[in-house]
Amino acid sequence: MKVTVKIIGPFIYAAGFSESEVELVEPATTEDLISRVNIDKDRSKIILRNGKAVTLSDALTDGDRVVISPIYSGG
Repeated sequence: MKVTVKIIGPFIYAAGFSESEVELVEPATTEDLISRVNIDKDRSKIILRNGKAVTLSDALTDGDRVVISPIYSGG
């Protein structure tokens, strides 16, 4: 299965890219994807799948678009 991954902010340095198509073995969860792109799973983050927030245990499907962003604060 292939998913498109968009990485935002300092996570780009950990992943080594800002946007890429990643191939995963089915079944796969967002936690599997986080591990595959080398982002620390314990670091605070927002994960969107096809524009909606998901958790680490949510399943991915072929063709999904996943955005991974650190949590920012400020104003």
